[in-house]
Amino acid sequence: MKTLAPLLILLLAAPAMPVQAGPGGNPQEQARKELRAGNIRPIREIEGRVIPAMRGAQYLGFEYDPVALAYRLKFIHDGHVIFVDVDARSGETIRKSR
Repeated sequence: MKTLAPLLILLLAAPAMPVQAGPGGNPQEQARKELRAGNIRPIREIEGRVIPAMRGAQYLGFEYDPVALAYRLKFIHDGHVIFVDVDARSGETIRKSR
């Protein structure tokens, strides 16, 4: 099992495939529209609060969920993937999973 650990870390650190959005278009475009309309907070603002709180973890990136109006920030720490889900409207952390 130890020989699979480096492969697992590599796969988890690889860029995620884009999320397929519904009829409204791709998630990035929907996020831009919501941001322009003032309905959600910019990801840079969210990252500015969440990343410093995740000391020791490597930030891997984020995804936007247009249905839930939420950002999912992805980290890796000691070989464990950690997801931090944040309400895109309020900027409040919804959950942190390990």
